[in-house]
Amino acid sequence: MQLQQLAYFVAVAEVRHFTQAAEILRVAQPSLSKQIRALEAELKVSLFSRARGNITLTPAGEVLLPLAKRILADVETARLEVQELAGLKRGRVRLGATPSLCAGLLADVLRRFHDAYPGIQLLVEEGGSRDLVRELTRGSLDMALVILPLHGDPPLDTTPILREVLVVASPTGAEAGLPERSLKAAQLPRRSFLRIEDLRNRPLVMFRPGYDLREATISACRAAGFEPRFAVEGGEMDAVLRFVEVGLGVAVVPSMVLAGRPGLRGTPLVLPDEEARRGRHRPGLLRTIALAHRKDVELTHAARAFQETLETFLVEASLAGSLPPGVETLLTDKDS
Repeated sequence: MQLQQLAYFVAVAEVRHFTQAAEILRVAQPSLSKQIRALEAELKVSLFSRARGNITLTPAGEVLLPLAKRILADVETARLEVQELAGLKRGRVRLGATPSLCAGLLADVLRRFHDAYPGIQLLVEEGGSRDLVRELTRGSLDMALVILPLHGDPPLDTTPILREVLVVASPTGAEAGLPERSLKAAQLPRRSFLRIEDLRNRPLVMFRPGYDLREATISACRAAGFEPRFAVEGGEMDAVLRFVEVGLGVAVVPSMVLAGRPGLRGTPLVLPDEEARRGRHRPGLLRTIALAHRKDVELTHAARAFQETLETFLVEASLAGSLPPGVETLLTDKDS
């Protein structure tokens, strides 16, 4: 089995067309087909079903595809790791992050890293935590900022770095020309805190599957004894916030994403406990963010440099009191 054969196989599997795959790889189509046949002969299975020009993966092809992608990604990582021995003048970091982090803290971290290592290529993939975990295990990312706990016990090492408060985002009515009837169902009582029960029978704007925020909200509602009612679902972070602004419903979101949005109000959620009965409350929904990477693959020099940059930035921001409201670092000052 040759790396070239695996690369040809992955290309055909992704576009489901031999000629198009050959054009992407800039090789002759007969040569590509020959290598695919050689791979099938070595494995003693058919990888593609070629019925009337309709190219689909066979069960064997479905099994091989994620493995082939991982092998090719690891080879590319090894190549870059060797190149980086020249003092981090070249290299690449493939980073995954949730939308709330991409819109908030991550931009400043990337700026600092780029200034320190201008020759390192930065590739950022934005997505829900569960999607990012899947891409990590496939080898498509070097590291990712994900939400703990992980589901399904993936083979990842995690370093908790942040804890943030989740709040209920509701419209303030600052949106010009917004009819009052559009706000009535979505506006919440003006209190310093809310309980999960306050969301009963209220329209919710819900994230698409793949977001831990979706699962956290649904689980909290069910634990309180009711099924959440969705006004609209399937959105990414920016879309969800915009839907709330115009009065479609409320949403449970990280507190940091509300900065600079006068059309939204964030109210903390609390859970009843002994402190609450004495007139005090604690946040009811928190989430922990961790930096994750595969256990079976050593981080490249560039990825380790990014991790150090990220951790140093968070510690300094915490000491300076410049972290967003509702966010605290779980890291300690390494120099203290």
